[in-house]
Amino acid sequence: MPFALYMLALAVFVMGTSEFMLVGLLPAIATEIDVSVGAAGLLTSAFAVGMVIGAPVMAAFARRWPPRFTLVICLLVFAGGHVIGAMTSVFSLLLITRALSALANAGFLAVALSTATTLVPANRKGRALSILLAGTTIATVAGVPAGSLLGTALGWRTTFWAIAILCLPAVFGVIRGTGNSADQTESSSPSPSLRAELGQLAEPRLILAMVLGALINGGTFAVFTFLAPVVTETAGLAEVWVSIALVLFGIGSFLGVATAGRLSDQRPGLVFAVGGPLLLTGWIVLTVLASHPVALLVLVLAQGFLSFGVGSTLITRVLYAASRAPTMSGSYATAALNIGAAAGPVLGAFGLASGLGLLAPVWVASALTALALVVMLLSGRTLASPVTMGE
Repeated sequence: MPFALYMLALAVFVMGTSEFMLVGLLPAIATEIDVSVGAAGLLTSAFAVGMVIGAPVMAAFARRWPPRFTLVICLLVFAGGHVIGAMTSVFSLLLITRALSALANAGFLAVALSTATTLVPANRKGRALSILLAGTTIATVAGVPAGSLLGTALGWRTTFWAIAILCLPAVFGVIRGTGNSADQTESSSPSPSLRAELGQLAEPRLILAMVLGALINGGTFAVFTFLAPVVTETAGLAEVWVSIALVLFGIGSFLGVATAGRLSDQRPGLVFAVGGPLLLTGWIVLTVLASHPVALLVLVLAQGFLSFGVGSTLITRVLYAASRAPTMSGSYATAALNIGAAAGPVLGAFGLASGLGLLAPVWVASALTALALVVMLLSGRTLASPVTMGE
């Protein structure tokens, strides 16, 4: 795999740490800014909404820019948003900075995904995607728990400053890693018109892949966003176990992405047929055994593996289905990921506010996953058909 992919993954690691780090910091943020935990969870949704909007907008706006230039600008804006977030005490402004940072993140990820598919053979998009998403999963293994521990020891604002500082080596890595290969590849052949690329959104296979990706990711984020209170209150564990649970989830998600990266190009149907039902079963079992610490931690590991394995395979299907939209395909994949990431925490917060208990987000995940399985069943072999793999 090209070295440029690993440099893009480094930047995705930094951004992924920021996106997920709030899971362990929500109680502290809620206490200091004087809002409820459910309201603080909307910071995750604000980030996801910014990415949903930003992915297609940024990709369309910057589609004629050199990829390296776009990637660097997005990283710098992302760092600036965290500097402002670290200094504010106003919840509404913190929400705005999360949304603006998400716009930059969305632009980066959309361009990175599109660029990654040009750096590998046409039948290895899943493998390229797994390397990019490895940055996200490593963030949950190392970056997020480290951010949580740093926030616990020195305050959540310190974590925001750390993210801003980490953007600097990421900028350097992107400049060195994508300086030649990405720009030259993008300029080697003319791109279709924006109208033609947007026209692909009317294709059933692309819509199906995006909807399913959003549903699975929505369930994942509904639980992940509100995992901390489940660990500390439902299971009765000390606060330090939140970081341990995040590490376990991250290890599982890394293994899930790595496994899916080897299967999603040629055998996506196997991932859906096996992983989908197991994912739903895991969410249901979690609602029953969440009060048992050992069972909870084992299930967190397993669900990380299954949710990211199935989810990343669906996002690979988006890239295949949108193969005739070279500059916009990454934005479609990013939007699918983050529609779920935006809706999941909102639905989870609604469940919490409705008095359904701390496990309400897990029931939300169960419902969204069940709906995804029904849609998969009704769609037959459309999603995993060989046609989608050869385009």
